[in-house]
Amino acid sequence: MKTNPGRFFEDYTLGETIQHAVPRTVAEGERALYHALYPARHALYSSDDFAARCGLEGSPLDDLIAFHTVFGKTVPDISLNAVANLGYADGRWLAPVYPGDTLRSESTVIGLKQNSNGKSGVVYVRTTGLNQRDEPVLDYVRWVMVRKHRDTPAPETVIPDLPQSVAADRLVIPEGLDFTDYDFTLAGEPHRWGDYAIGEQIDHVDGVTIEEAEHMLATRLWQNTAKVHFDATNRDDGRRLIYGGHVISLARALSFNGLANAQMIVALNAGAHANPCFSGDTLRAWSEVLDKAETDAPGVGAIRLRLVAVKHGAPAFALRGEDGKYHPDVLLDLDYWALMPT
Repeated sequence: MKTNPGRFFEDYTLGETIQHAVPRTVAEGERALYHALYPARHALYSSDDFAARCGLEGSPLDDLIAFHTVFGKTVPDISLNAVANLGYADGRWLAPVYPGDTLRSESTVIGLKQNSNGKSGVVYVRTTGLNQRDEPVLDYVRWVMVRKHRDTPAPETVIPDLPQSVAADRLVIPEGLDFTDYDFTLAGEPHRWGDYAIGEQIDHVDGVTIEEAEHMLATRLWQNTAKVHFDATNRDDGRRLIYGGHVISLARALSFNGLANAQMIVALNAGAHANPCFSGDTLRAWSEVLDKAETDAPGVGAIRLRLVAVKHGAPAFALRGEDGKYHPDVLLDLDYWALMPT
């Protein structure tokens, strides 16, 4: 048999490291497509001149281009037969990715837990993205619910002990980054790190209605082959599930309105795709400031943000109901650190 049906829950072994196939060289084409698919316009990722004034060699590719590319490499081995991608934790961007860099991925299985129904289980992996010099550019943990294919005994349950957030002193600041000559006019907003208060909530105002063709184009762009995003017969309701990363990128792009100077994502503390998203849903977003920290880089502060994506019609700043569960119109709850001029 030459074809590959993908891995099922019983095919994972605790501690194994999987080298994912097909390295990918990313270039300006990925940037152009990304900015066509999403309303992305942060200045550092749009202008070589702006990035050079901030101490970088040029404009890096958007942080989420790196994330989606690294993530996409893992899908055939980790989530091809997934029921759902459940969450993220302990993620750090370790180096900027520039046009011409080649990215590859490897994942280590760090946890396994069979579900009580015996038909699926949760697989925890730590994934690292590396460039052509074998330098890590991104590292994160995610956990996925994966179908079982055979009636095999449940493995020993191991759930990794993960930090609730990435400590500020573990954030990696790109070498040379300097915001002392930052141009707020060109960036689009005047708001500095010091203008934001912990607990502040920001309505990003704008909305985007999700189209079937756009989400499938985006998912193919990252070479993500998960069946639930393409094959309408793969779900009982006959609907194609929108790739969660598509929702992340849309929400991040919408957050420009109010957070135009939150330029670089440097850590992913936690993330949950709270409810499924489908074509035709209109997505809106809001953010909450969770924390702030100083850094050693000149003019650079770190801001911890909760980014929430909701369907149109959700109550303002809705997150959870009285029962403690996510409101049914919440699509994404993402906790991350970004860098901002002080």
